[in-house]
Amino acid sequence: MTDSKYFTTTKKGEIFELKNELNSDKKEKKKEAVKKVIASMTVGKDVSALFPDVVNCMQTDNLELKKLVYLYLMNYAKSQPDMAIMAVNTFVKDCEDPNPLIRALAVRTMGCIRVDKITEYLCEPLRKCLKDEDPYVRKTAAVCVAKLHDINAQLVEDQGFLDQLRELLSDSNPMVVANAVAALSEISDTSPSPAAQMEMNQQTINKLLAALNECTEWGQIFILDALSNYVPKDDREAQSICERVTPRLAHSNAGVVLSAVKVLMKGMEYVGMESEFVITLQKKLAPPLVTLLSSEPEVQYVALRNINLIVQKRPDILKHEMKVFFVKYNDPIYVKLEKLDIMIRLATQENIAQVLAELKEYATEVDVDFVRKSVRAIGRCAIKVEQAAERCVSTLLDLIQTKVNYVVQEAIVVIKDIFRKYPNKYESIISTLCENLDTLDEPDARASMIWIVGEYAERIDNADELLESFLEGFHDESTQVQLQLLTAIVKLFLKKPTETQELVQQVLSLATQDSDNPDLRDRGYIYWRLLSTDPAAAKEVVLAEKPLISSETDRLEPTLLDELICYIASLASVYHKPPSAFVEGQALVRKTPLPVRSASGEPSATGATESPVPQPAQPVQQAPSVIPSHDTAMGDLLGDLLSMDLGPPQQQMQQMSMTPAPQADMGGMDLLGGGLDSLLGGPSPVAGMPASQASMGGGLGDILGLGISSTTYVPPKQVWLPASKAKGLEVSGTFSIRQNMRYMDLTMKNNAMAPMGGFAIQFNKNSFGLTPASALQVPSPLNPGQTADVSLPLASNGPVQKMDPLMNLQVAMKNNIDVFYFACQVPIHLLFTEDRQMDRKVFLATWKDIPDSNEVQMEIPNPNQLDPKGISDKLQQSFIFTIAQRNVDGRDMLYQSLKLTNGIWVLAELKIQPGSPTMTLSVKTRALDVIPQVQQAYELIIANV
Repeated sequence: MTDSKYFTTTKKGEIFELKNELNSDKKEKKKEAVKKVIASMTVGKDVSALFPDVVNCMQTDNLELKKLVYLYLMNYAKSQPDMAIMAVNTFVKDCEDPNPLIRALAVRTMGCIRVDKITEYLCEPLRKCLKDEDPYVRKTAAVCVAKLHDINAQLVEDQGFLDQLRELLSDSNPMVVANAVAALSEISDTSPSPAAQMEMNQQTINKLLAALNECTEWGQIFILDALSNYVPKDDREAQSICERVTPRLAHSNAGVVLSAVKVLMKGMEYVGMESEFVITLQKKLAPPLVTLLSSEPEVQYVALRNINLIVQKRPDILKHEMKVFFVKYNDPIYVKLEKLDIMIRLATQENIAQVLAELKEYATEVDVDFVRKSVRAIGRCAIKVEQAAERCVSTLLDLIQTKVNYVVQEAIVVIKDIFRKYPNKYESIISTLCENLDTLDEPDARASMIWIVGEYAERIDNADELLESFLEGFHDESTQVQLQLLTAIVKLFLKKPTETQELVQQVLSLATQDSDNPDLRDRGYIYWRLLSTDPAAAKEVVLAEKPLISSETDRLEPTLLDELICYIASLASVYHKPPSAFVEGQALVRKTPLPVRSASGEPSATGATESPVPQPAQPVQQAPSVIPSHDTAMGDLLGDLLSMDLGPPQQQMQQMSMTPAPQADMGGMDLLGGGLDSLLGGPSPVAGMPASQASMGGGLGDILGLGISSTTYVPPKQVWLPASKAKGLEVSGTFSIRQNMRYMDLTMKNNAMAPMGGFAIQFNKNSFGLTPASALQVPSPLNPGQTADVSLPLASNGPVQKMDPLMNLQVAMKNNIDVFYFACQVPIHLLFTEDRQMDRKVFLATWKDIPDSNEVQMEIPNPNQLDPKGISDKLQQSFIFTIAQRNVDGRDMLYQSLKLTNGIWVLAELKIQPGSPTMTLSVKTRALDVIPQVQQAYELIIANV
C-alpha cells in the first residue's frame, strides 16, 4: 500500500492515539506514528502538542525515521523554541556520527531551525563539519554558513566562518567549491560589511575555473555568476577566462548557457573592440543562443528577453540568424511579440526584403494585437532602413487596401511617423489616406490623420472641410485628438488665413471657453495670444521646421543597457529594469559594471579599477538634432512638472533671457518652463551649483562644503527610564546622526546611594533591525549623584520583527545591580539614508509604478512661514532630497525622495502656498505603514528652527 493512506481523513482523539504510538517500544509502530504526524502537518493540522514525543524519537539509528523527525523539528521549532533546545544534544551527537549522511542531515537541519537560542550551539558542530573528511558533509556545511549568517550575521563574522568558507574555495571536491561560492555570494549580496564581501583574485579565479567542469549545473551557475563579477587585470587574462568558459555554451541547461554568455559579454568588454578574438567569440555565441529558441515557450521567452539586450549591445552576434526569429504559427503571443522586436533590431539593407515579406504575412493573422504590432514594425523598418522606406510604404498601402479596420488605423499611425522621417517624399499617398477618414475610430489613428491633414493642408484642397468634420464632435473626442485638432486648425489658418478665419475662431472658443481640460485650455490661450499679438511669431512657432525622428527610440539608454548586461540570466534581464526598480526592503546586489571605453574603443585603465557603482552619464551640452517619435516623446503632466529647475524664478528668468532657444526647437518647447527633456538631463538640481558639484556625494565635495550637510534634526532628550523603576538609575536619551553615523545619545544619572558599574545594553528585534554597533562605554564606576553622557553607535543589520507601534524600540540595560527594561520611540528620520537623491528618470518611473491607492495626502503646518528654498534646505539636512521644483498657479511644488535603511523608497510631493500656515503633503510608497511616521518627520523637521 502507498503512503497515501497517511493522508486519509482521521477520527477524533487522533492526537492522543498518536502520542501513545510515538512512545511505543516497537520501532515500526513508532515510525508509522511519525509518518502520520508528518502527514497531518503537511495538510495543515496543528500537531505541535506532540513536540516532546516526536523529539524523543530522535534517538534512533533508523535514517528514515531521523529524517522525518528532523522535518517535524524544522517546522515547529520556531513556535516551541524552549522545547527545541531539548534536541540540541542529539544534533551535536549526530554531527559526530560515523555515517556522513547523518552528519550532513544534522548540520542541515540545525541551519534550517531559525531560533536564536539554538544558533550558539550550532557553532562548534558547524566548525567541525566544515573540516569534515567527507565532501558531502562539507558542501552541506558551506550552505549552512549562509543560513546562519541570515539569522545572526555578527555571530558568523565573530566565529571566523567566513574565513573557513574562503578556504573551501581551494577544496579538492568541485561541489564543495560550488557551494562555498554560492554561500559567499549570498552573504556578500546581503551584508554591507566589508569583511563579508567575496574577495576575487587571480588565484581564486583559477580555482573556480578548475572546478567549473566537474560541478553540477547549479554549481556551474553559481561559479559563473561569481566569475562575471571579476575584473581582469589585462586583456590577456580576460581572453584566458573567456576561453575556459566557452565550453559551457554547449551545456544542455539554459541557465548555464545564459550565465556563460554573461561572463563572455563582460569579458569581451576588456578586450579590444576589433580584435580577432572578439570576432571569433561572437561567432561562437550565436549557435547556443539559437539553440535556446527550440526549448519550451517559457524558456524561449526568457532567452528572447536576454537576446534583446545582447542584440542591442552587439548586433553582429546574430546578424546572420534572422530566420530563427521568424514567428511560428503555434508560438504563444508573448513569444511572437518578442521575436518581432528582435527582427526589427536585426533588420538591415541586406535582409529587409525577407523581413518585409514576413511582416506582411503576419499582418493577415487573426490575432489583432499581433497584427497591430506587425504593421507598426513595418513602419519602424522604414524609419530604420532608409533604402527600404519606399518598399515599406508600398507594403503599408497594400495593407490599407485590405480595408480591415484595425490594419488601416495602425498603418495611418506609422505613415505619420514616416512623413516625419522623410518630409516631402511620400506625400503623394495622402489622397489614399483621406479616403479612409470615415472609418477611423481610434484616438491614435484619428490624431495621426489630423496631424497629416494639418501638416500638409496646402496640398489638400478640402483640408478645411476634413478638419471641420472632426470639429463637429469636438467635446466627444479624446484629449489627444482635441489637442491635435486645435494645432492642425491653427496650422491651416496660418497657411490659408482668408478661408479659415471662422474655423480657427470656432476651435479656439471650444478649447478655451467650453473645455474643462487645463492642457487644452492653456494651449488654446497660447495660440490665441500668439495669433492676436504677433502672427509672424505664431508662424515661426507653429510652422517651425521639425527635427527628424530617430529609429533608436526603442533602444535602452546606454548606461542602463550596460547595467542590464551585468544582470543577464536574472529577473532584471527579463523585466529590462535594474533591480532597484522592483526590489525593496534589502541591500541590493551591486554587480561590477562594464568598463568605460576610451575614444579608441579600448577599455580605459580606470574602468577596471573604479568603484563598482555605475557612474551617471554626463549630460550632453549640444542640442540634439534628432528627437524621439510620437510614442516615446509624449510626457505626462508629472514628467512636465518634474522638468523644472530648482533655482529661484529670478535666476530662471535671467537664464531664459540670456540664452535664446534655437529656432528649430520652438515647436516642441514647453512655454511654461522646460519640457520632459530637462527632466532627462537638463538643468542642475541645485540652484547656483554646477551639475558636477551637485552630483557629488561625499569626498572632496563634502570637505569643501558642497556635499550634504549632516546637521540633521535632533529631538530633545526624554526620560526613558525613571530612577523609581531602575533602583536609582535614571536614563534619558535621544537619537542623532553625526558624520553619517547613527547614535543613541544617553544621559545616565546615578540617584542611588551606591556606585554602579558593569553596564551593558541590548535591543529586542525591531521593525528596522536596529542594533548596537559596539559595546556601551559608561565610565565605571558611576558614583552616587554622578551623571555620564554616552553615545552608542547604531547599526541596522540586526534581526527584524515588525513592532506595534512601528518605531517602538525595546531596550534591556544591565549593570551590577540588576537588568532593567524600557521602550522608546525611534524618530523615522534617523533611518533616512545619506544616499544621494534619486535620479529623475527613476523617480518618474517609480512614481508611475506605485499604485495610486498607495498615495496618501495630508495637511502639515508651516509655522515659521519658510519659503520653498528654506524648506528644501532644511529637509535635505535630514536626507530628504528635492528632485525638482515648480511654481503652478502661484503654488510652489517640491518633488522629493527619501530612502530608508532597509531599502524602501518614499516619494513625496509638497505643495506650498505663499503666506499660508499649512502645506499639502502627498506621500507615495509601497510600504504604507511608514507614511504616518514620514508625515511626523516632515512636521518636526520643518517646525524646528
